[in-house]
Amino acid sequence: MDAAEFRKRGKEMVDYVADYLEKIEKRQVFPDVEPGYLRPLVADCAPQDPESFEDVFRDIEKIIMPGVTHWHSPYFFAYFPAASSFPALLADMLCGGIGCVGFSWAASPACTELETVMLDWLGKMVNLPEEFLAGKDGQGGGVIQGSASEATLIALLAARTKIIRQVQSEKPELTKTEIMGRLVAYASDQAHSSVERAALIGAVKIKNVPSDDTFSVCGSALKTVLDEDKAAGLIPFFFCATLGTTSCCSFDKLLELGPICNKENIWMHIDAAYAGSAFICPEFRHLLNGVEFADSFNFNPHKWLLVNFDCSAMWVKKRSDLIGAFKLEPLYLQHHHQESGLVTDYRHWQIPLGRRFRSLKLWFVLRMYGVKGLQEHIRKHIRLSHQFEHLVLQDERFEICAEVVLGLVCFRLKGSNELNEALLKSINDAKKIHLVPCHLREKFVLRFAICSRTVESTHIKFAWQHISQLATDLLKTWEQNHHQQ
Repeated sequence: MDAAEFRKRGKEMVDYVADYLEKIEKRQVFPDVEPGYLRPLVADCAPQDPESFEDVFRDIEKIIMPGVTHWHSPYFFAYFPAASSFPALLADMLCGGIGCVGFSWAASPACTELETVMLDWLGKMVNLPEEFLAGKDGQGGGVIQGSASEATLIALLAARTKIIRQVQSEKPELTKTEIMGRLVAYASDQAHSSVERAALIGAVKIKNVPSDDTFSVCGSALKTVLDEDKAAGLIPFFFCATLGTTSCCSFDKLLELGPICNKENIWMHIDAAYAGSAFICPEFRHLLNGVEFADSFNFNPHKWLLVNFDCSAMWVKKRSDLIGAFKLEPLYLQHHHQESGLVTDYRHWQIPLGRRFRSLKLWFVLRMYGVKGLQEHIRKHIRLSHQFEHLVLQDERFEICAEVVLGLVCFRLKGSNELNEALLKSINDAKKIHLVPCHLREKFVLRFAICSRTVESTHIKFAWQHISQLATDLLKTWEQNHHQQ
């Protein structure tokens, strides 16, 4: 394909994507395929001779689309939102076109410098304390990671390196292996499984701190666990606080937890993957109070801020803590500006060496929506979640299972877990809307997340009428079966 054909085909592809997104609600939200559907539809091996663009293009609808779950459909209410917008898609196209691999400042100065500035813009939008910003000569700063799971792992590994060096300087007789065997990380029993996975990769013990009736971790619960572990000769070193848990969007009590972590020399990382975007609205910023005690903070603009995947924003108070954990300087990666103090080499802030020019997406979206446009997007989603909550509360057959703070409603039929599992199955089998469940304590609960950029009040009403009708049908057969037994 030469540049002339690329121009032509590029325009066709943009039209195809625009049509896809404009007409997405006509597509069934969840596909009708069985595992293994795709292999028989493609050749056994790659073609020896080139095929035409038309051949490839034709196969998108034939082979790919039948197996796509349409995350941007206004009938998709599963997981959490996956952000997407036209400015972000255009920026991603430019990122692919430039095609730099930005592991160092010299590898592409704009790639590094725009990221530093964009993370400062974003940090100011959520009113992060000054010490998390790079500014002109700050100690902190932000970086774009691939996902919140990656950010948690990076924070845990940096905290591990820091504590090992500290303990070795105080007790030189202890080997690194002995120290590692005594390290303990902590997170809420509601925390995302990626926190446990980070500890698994980091080869350290992790313990769950029990959450309270509102599914939040409070200071006294953390202190109890820490006191027990210190008495047993263990070394607590890392705590991951969650703002907006995956199951029910609950918030750990930072103002209680932060001072304990600071006093006990424990690295506090805040995972606000979904909820963090809401902090750009002044009325939700109080949920981040206590961030001043944290060592690192992360949220995903690729969830709720109209920047498509992947773009996970992470800030640290002391960037030397990250660089100290990951820095290696082979000659082929060195450049003559690196000791100037003016440049950032982001390879020291992450797991892979290579990185894409992801800050372009942020730059396009922040400029073309403005803070006000993004605030309106967040507020609209939250209004819609309260609309759904209100509909659920009007039906006495149902209950709300956790406080609705942002764009997630946790609800269920009053009754057994089996009944609610059957309701979810009938919802997802009908394929008109898509939901996923969670467990809250012992209860099987349905999660209704406001996801799509294009979702409106009419889609919420449709979803509720659909759920309500399926519940009516289910309860009839359930009662009949119950009487027969």
